[in-house]
Amino acid sequence: MIDKPVPKPLFAVLEGQRQRVPPVWLMRQAGRYLPEYQAIRKNAGSVLDLCFSPKLAAEVTLQPIRRFGFDGAILFSDILVVPHALGRKVRFEAGEGPRLEPLSDPAVVAKLQPTADQDILAPIIETVRLVKSALPPNVTFLGFCGGPWTVATYMIAGRGTPDQAPARLFAYQHPEAFGRLIEILIEASTGYLVRQLEAGVDAVQIFDTWAGILPPDQFARWCIAPTKQIIAGVRARVPNAKIIGFPRGAGSNLPRYVGELAIDAVGLDWMVELGFARERIQSLKPVQGNLDPLALRAGGAALDRSVDAIMAALSGGPFIFNLGHGILPDTPIVHVEQMLKRVRG
Repeated sequence: MIDKPVPKPLFAVLEGQRQRVPPVWLMRQAGRYLPEYQAIRKNAGSVLDLCFSPKLAAEVTLQPIRRFGFDGAILFSDILVVPHALGRKVRFEAGEGPRLEPLSDPAVVAKLQPTADQDILAPIIETVRLVKSALPPNVTFLGFCGGPWTVATYMIAGRGTPDQAPARLFAYQHPEAFGRLIEILIEASTGYLVRQLEAGVDAVQIFDTWAGILPPDQFARWCIAPTKQIIAGVRARVPNAKIIGFPRGAGSNLPRYVGELAIDAVGLDWMVELGFARERIQSLKPVQGNLDPLALRAGGAALDRSVDAIMAALSGGPFIFNLGHGILPDTPIVHVEQMLKRVRG
């Protein structure tokens, strides 16, 4: 007798199917708000050390699944492992975020390592295999990479800035050099996602966290076009790959993003109006989102109202419940439990 495959509600949504109870996962669900993560983090070294320690990274990936029973597990890693594999030094300063060697000179861009060192990324691929072997069969396993534009903003400035002006200025003043950097990131990101899919993730998400700071013409050039190339490159090697796009802050550019890209779902940030999301976006693709991380942090009646509004607007179609960006590190665990109870009814 052949066992029937165990249903994966989140994966079913990526195939366009509405679920009676929307599947749930949270961006950055494996991380600092969990005491079990903090216990591992104390002895793991830096964030980058943890990303490249397969057994520890696998454990961290699985922790929120054990605690909350989320429908999706997101690989514990960071979008900046790609520039690290391209030979750029990356470190994480406590309380200040990532630091890289700034790329402020077009001549330096011209000398960049053209391909990612696969040996550097190998421990992350091993993490995928370890998680896959331990994950409950009904949980969808998500891999990811950063959008080329977003990764480039950190590489140019050497850090995150309020408006990523260094990268925007560089793109205007040196479009050929910036285009070369984007090409390198497209190739590296494509190969990285393919390796994750081949190792066992069920779907991948492309995080373009800084997409929303671009004017429409630049959004088309540096967000949509590179993402389109990545999707085509991934599907050339993994034809049925499921891909979620997340262009945070895209606003009125969202319909164009969804219309031009062959994504299976789109992540919505908390700034997207729910009626607009239902009528202009969910009518085209399954949607994911879009609870304000601060509403989750606040808890109480404000959280209930926010969850109820999202459910009323979006649960009538193919929908994955998530945050509009990553969970905040000081979010109480009881608020996550409250949210899950509200969503699952």
